Amino acid sequence: MIVDVALGARSYPIHIEAGLMGRAGPLLARFVRDKPEGRRMVVVTDSTIAGLHLKAFSKSLAAAAIVADPIILPPGEGAKSWAGLAQLCEALLAADVERGDFVVALGGGVIGDLVGFATSILRRGCGFVQVPTTLLSQVDSSVGGKTAINAGAGKNLIGSFHQPAMVLIDPDVLATLDGRELRAGYAEVVKYGLLGDAGFFEWCRVNAAALLAGDRAVQAEAIAASCRAKAAIVAADERETLDKRALLNLGHTFGHAFEAEAGFSSRLLHGEAVAMGMAMAFGFSARLGLCSQAEADIVVAHLADAGFELQPAALGLEASPERLIAHMRQDKKMVAGRLPFILVRGIGQAFVAHDVALADVAAFLAG
Repeated sequence: MIVDVALGARSYPIHIEAGLMGRAGPLLARFVRDKPEGRRMVVVTDSTIAGLHLKAFSKSLAAAAIVADPIILPPGEGAKSWAGLAQLCEALLAADVERGDFVVALGGGVIGDLVGFATSILRRGCGFVQVPTTLLSQVDSSVGGKTAINAGAGKNLIGSFHQPAMVLIDPDVLATLDGRELRAGYAEVVKYGLLGDAGFFEWCRVNAAALLAGDRAVQAEAIAASCRAKAAIVAADERETLDKRALLNLGHTFGHAFEAEAGFSSRLLHGEAVAMGMAMAFGFSARLGLCSQAEADIVVAHLADAGFELQPAALGLEASPERLIAHMRQDKKMVAGRLPFILVRGIGQAFVAHDVALADVAAFLAG
């Protein structure tokens, strides 16, 4: 199926199809220019994904008479750094990538974010295509054009808005994910129900076990629903200026603080942090009297049933409220010294709160 991200002249399709990894060449052919050295396309990936998917992907390009020029980076969140950005930009320049060229980001959220940011600044901007290989990147980070690297002060603090020219999603590649990575991606799936679609949350409650067990049809349905939800939000508020796109940050303010505390490492995956953060957003909303404790309990129970650890102490993340608030002060959403929070009035009823006192947040974190 195809989901369109409607952004006028910068609109682009999201193709969702089983087996697409091996049939991507014809779809990408229009992004390749004839040059004296032939029809070549730079493919950026990491060493883990290269071992799993680069051969099949390169073969699909070859079927369209395109030679894949791979740039293989180290895996992990550490690549989303100044050093990783410099390494990639130098490699792209060495590969003679020009302003009118398109680069393929083949990998998870780290590769997508890094390639997106690099192409937004390389030669003052060239194009890229997202080929996400994790559930989290398929349902969230590959769509919408947010690109970034991390800084010592926090996550995704240095970046740009740079939309891809196309997104190619193959649900079959999820067979290569371990259970933890698949679960981390599910956090971003259920988020769409919690922020704006109570019916989809109910679908998640019914189908989460099948999705996490590897049911490919259920996974494809979840991917399509998530992409449709995000595409609609991005089309309505591309640069997060209308309090619509900000809703996608449900759970992220709390979650990013714990990711920072974990050193942006594999100790706490992004989706795991988001799940923890969503439980906290519902708990804090209930504490403030914005939603019922019963609904908050339903959300916490579902996330726990899906296998998420929701207690920071159980993960060794026993930071003081003051330390966590210090992390939150580096949040990208900070405006005039105040930090908007994504809170809820119930399941499927998220909103942006601009008047939250950080002292109240600290008191909540203190228990």
